[in-house]
Amino acid sequence: QVQLVESGGGLVQPGGSLRLSCVASGSIFSINAMGWYRQAPGKERELVADITSGGSTRFADSVKGRFTISRDNAKNTVYLQMNSLKPEDTAVYYCSVVVDYSDSGMYYYGMDCWGKGTLVTVAS
Repeated sequence: QVQLVESGGGLVQPGGSLRLSCVASGSIFSINAMGWYRQAPGKERELVADITSGGSTRFADSVKGRFTISRDNAKNTVYLQMNSLKPEDTAVYYCSVVVDYSDSGMYYYGMDCWGKGTLVTVAS
């Protein structure tokens, strides 16, 4: 199985910054796309940003120019640097990765795995 552990959430004032991290572990032999989603109270989960294995990125229009996404393939880790945070960025942020892994002699390809989420609150 694959485990994703997010960290870096918390309370920050408007205009502040946070850096989220997500580490994937398990019998992984390849990680394809890695990304971050968020879900605010009463709203649907939405894509924030993702990054392919080749380094191509895409961002939600609402975060372009403020957030950056990066990955460290050697550490199976994806980061989300969030700058100029706004109250509307308040949400639970979820890490998502598409992985190839093995488990009990079986091989799984292109599996979408999710973390449990980390809360980001932007408020004064």
